[in-house]
Amino acid sequence: MKKLNCLLSVIFIQSFFLPTALAQEENTAIVPLPSVDDFSRGRDGWSFGLGLGVEYETAYEGSDEFGLEVQPAGAVQWRKGDNIFYFAGEALGWRGLRADTWLLEAAVGFDEGREENDSDDGRLDGLGNQDEGAELVLQARRALDSDWRYWLVGRAVTGGDGNLGLLGVGRRFGDQLDGTGSELNFVAVFHDSEYANKGFGIDQGQAAASGLRETTLSGGLRSVGIDYNYRHYINNNWQIYGEALFEYFGSEVRDSPIARSNYEAEIGIGFIYVF
Repeated sequence: MKKLNCLLSVIFIQSFFLPTALAQEENTAIVPLPSVDDFSRGRDGWSFGLGLGVEYETAYEGSDEFGLEVQPAGAVQWRKGDNIFYFAGEALGWRGLRADTWLLEAAVGFDEGREENDSDDGRLDGLGNQDEGAELVLQARRALDSDWRYWLVGRAVTGGDGNLGLLGVGRRFGDQLDGTGSELNFVAVFHDSEYANKGFGIDQGQAAASGLRETTLSGGLRSVGIDYNYRHYINNNWQIYGEALFEYFGSEVRDSPIARSNYEAEIGIGFIYVF
């Protein structure tokens, strides 16, 4: 399957490759970061990107099972100066640039939840299903230099099942201003007890039904991680993007019977057509 995916990717690139002819001054993104979707080409008004991605990832948080998942990619965006409003998949949000060094973002999205059949090996049997729920995501990035070569990032996620926070530092590679190139982020993730027990806790009823040890987490450090983002214009309309993520769980999470692995990982690649 991996060889087939690689072959399809090569065929796709060869079929659609044309020399990139986008002038940087005419295609300036709100910030030049590959992890930030910006289809505006530096212009105010509506923009639209549509595509498809394939991810190879863990079946659920803490799982030692991996699988392929196909997901839509892209977004509908409306830009006005240093503000972009967007609808992307299951997220509706806004991001804005302030003083050229602050990128602020607010979005309402959905947590996918978890189902017992997410585990093909029956590792979740007896734990019940977790419903999808809405959550609010607030994020701020602070550039440490004028060209966004380095930055600090903070994120807060809150909803009906607790709170999660993230602190990190990032590094951009390449000199492009159109949001292409690559970047690395190093992060530490924290969660409160409610959020921690949603993913890794086991109450008395679940313990009786599943045979797993009753487990209650207190919250604190959830994990440390690294992620890599890549984006490139194949020609005037086609983008290729990729992401790789590795997250190593903290000791309290690793002790949960739900965490069959000490880490979570995923890798993905996709294509977007920018209209």
